[in-house]
Amino acid sequence: MQGKYSEAEPLYVRSLEIKERQLGADHPDVAQRLNNLAELYRAQGKYSEAEPLYLRSLEILERQLGADHPDVANSLNNLAELYRAQGKYSEAEPLYVRAIQILEKALGSDHPNTVTVRQNYETMRENMKEA
Repeated sequence: MQGKYSEAEPLYVRSLEIKERQLGADHPDVAQRLNNLAELYRAQGKYSEAEPLYLRSLEILERQLGADHPDVANSLNNLAELYRAQGKYSEAEPLYVRAIQILEKALGSDHPNTVTVRQNYETMRENMKEA
C-alpha cells in the first residue's frame, strides 16, 4: 500500500455502491468490496468503521457460499486480524481456529492460504503471551 488512504477511500466506496446497485446487497462480489473497504479502514486504524463491514461481508459469504467455503475462511481471518490488532484475543482466537479448519478441509494443510492463517494465529498466540 502506498498510504494514499484519502484517495483510495472514495474509490472503494464507489466500487461498493456500483456492485450493490448492479448485483444486489447480498452478492459475494459485494462482500468482497465490503472486505476491501474494511481492510482500508483497518490499515488506517479505523477499527470501529472496519468491524461492521467485516461482519456484513462474513454474513453475506456464509449465506451465499456456505459456512465451509474458503472465502468465508478468508473473511474470518480478516476479522480475526482486526480483533488481534485491538488486543481482543479472546474474540480473534475462535475465528482463526474456524478459518484454519475450513481451509485445511477445503485446500489442505500445506496450501499457502492455510499456512498464512495458521501463522497469523500463531502470531496472535505469541502476542497473548507477551500481554
